[in-house]
Amino acid sequence: MASSYGSLVKQAIVLLDKFKAGRQCLDDFIEDASKDLQTMDPLQKKFILDAIYGCVEQKKLLDVVVTPFFGQNGKCLSRGDRSQFVIICYLATFVLDDLGFQQFSNIVKSLDIKKMHAFLSFFFSNLTTWIQVQWNGIYDSAFVEEHWIGPLLRWRPEIDILVDQLAVKISQGSQIKKAPIKTTQPQEFSLTRPKPRPLPMPELIPQQEKSKPVPESTYKPPKEMETLEEVKQKNHQKAQELLYEANTKQFSCVKPQKSEHTKRAISQIEEDLGSKLKFNSVHSSGTPSTNKSCSIKLNNAAILRREALYARQVEEELQRIERLAQGAREPSSFLRWQQEMLEKDLQEKLNRIERRYLEGRITDEEVALARQRMMERNQKTAQQQKEETAKLMQRYAEKRLREEKVMRDLVQQVAEGHKNSKAAKEKIQKLKQSIVKEVSEQSQELLRQALEKAQAELSRKFEIILEIRCIESLPHIRSKNFDETEAAGHELLGEMSLAELKERLAFLKEAERREQQEKRKHIMEEKQKKKQLLLEKLDAIELHRRALAETATVRKEERKAKLDFLQQTVDQDETILALRKKLEEKKQERQRLKQMESNKASKQTSAQQTHNQRKEKSWEELEQSLASYIQDAP
Repeated sequence: MASSYGSLVKQAIVLLDKFKAGRQCLDDFIEDASKDLQTMDPLQKKFILDAIYGCVEQKKLLDVVVTPFFGQNGKCLSRGDRSQFVIICYLATFVLDDLGFQQFSNIVKSLDIKKMHAFLSFFFSNLTTWIQVQWNGIYDSAFVEEHWIGPLLRWRPEIDILVDQLAVKISQGSQIKKAPIKTTQPQEFSLTRPKPRPLPMPELIPQQEKSKPVPESTYKPPKEMETLEEVKQKNHQKAQELLYEANTKQFSCVKPQKSEHTKRAISQIEEDLGSKLKFNSVHSSGTPSTNKSCSIKLNNAAILRREALYARQVEEELQRIERLAQGAREPSSFLRWQQEMLEKDLQEKLNRIERRYLEGRITDEEVALARQRMMERNQKTAQQQKEETAKLMQRYAEKRLREEKVMRDLVQQVAEGHKNSKAAKEKIQKLKQSIVKEVSEQSQELLRQALEKAQAELSRKFEIILEIRCIESLPHIRSKNFDETEAAGHELLGEMSLAELKERLAFLKEAERREQQEKRKHIMEEKQKKKQLLLEKLDAIELHRRALAETATVRKEERKAKLDFLQQTVDQDETILALRKKLEEKKQERQRLKQMESNKASKQTSAQQTHNQRKEKSWEELEQSLASYIQDAP
């Protein structure tokens, strides 16, 4: 692998040129590159991928060196050379200790010697100056000094030797170019030439063992709770859906108009038909957006664009008429056949929609009937449960009355035993009230004396404040002897008095005001001309719009007449008439059931009222008997 480092670096340079930082993800690019390098040795592939990954990760640090180098030597360099400088800078900064100087020198010598000589001399000559300063701005200065600057300075002597060797080779190459005749150069014979230090094999990174999952025997929640929770959520969701459906569709069966779905389907079919009937829009002068006159305030650019559009449409219409006059033909027979087929398809669609609508209404009526029958069964069961609970409540009330009677007897016995203690407590309470009264009278006297002292002090301060304000309010007489017509007497050139200065300033303001008025007048004239031009164009636009609106209304009335005719044919269909008859029968049946239910409900309410009256009478009799029992008790 030591002999092939130069070829590996060249492959890395090619791959780095293909990477686009703003468009590609680094991990995806590395995966694709590893797939392309599957036939290579694993260590070689790892070296190439690590070099590309490190160059992209440390791009900010490497750009500090490569970008200024291109700024100085950009004229003699191409854009493809940037990747090789980036990789050499990365290897020298981050991988030189692991790679070894011999392998690094082999890599440098395998590339363009002249460019490598210029780059290495530039890099190591500016390493401790502005390069270190800019690296300190990106990372911590201590970290930069320990991990990058220090190792590079240790390798500085070997790098200087390498740079000198490259310079010698460059000078030899230039001499070879100048002198085409090659001369034999004596070489020194050496038996003690040291072998290059082999590159140490990189240690394999130990893979972290996967942690064992927690055994299920540690804790396994019961499945019954999960199943119960799922069933509960499903039931809750189903109940909400049924409630929403019942609230939205409780009166849908008695609505004479069509459903929203049917209306949307009919409107969609009308729009499809209208778009298909616009077969001659190529030969027409255009279709307006609305039938109303223009109520939108257009700006100048919109007015000019609209006027140009209408002018182009008028020109196209004139060209079409000219072609017709010269003998051109319009596709009238085919378009009539197309319109007939579209109307036939529309009629079939309307028949199908009306049939579905009536079938849906019939199913709604059947559902309403089934719901009424279910409500009747539920009401019967609820009534039985109410009667049973009323009996239980009555028994419970009688039991509570008996318990309250026993408690009243016990309370009466205890109250007779506490009568003597109440008299002693009243005497102690009276004594405490007398003591509190005396203390409150003494405290009120002390407070009254303190209040009188505070009022006297406050009145004295008010008098002092009034005296100070009277002194401050006295007028200060100031004499002003200033003549505006006299100069200041500084003996300067062009010295003026205040009056002359004011007069000259007034003249200047007047001249400036006249100049502004002339400019304003010129601007107003230009605006008026532009406004007049726009008004003329607006009149032309309005004329075109009215013409287009009239053609649109005519087409709309034609489409409406066709749709009315198709609707009449749909209404006369036998299947639809049969479905409507069946719907009316279902409605009558539901009304009959509803009437029977209302009669039954009125009877139940009257029976309930009588039952409540009897219940109230029984409660009143029970309370009267209890009160008489308590009064008779000793």
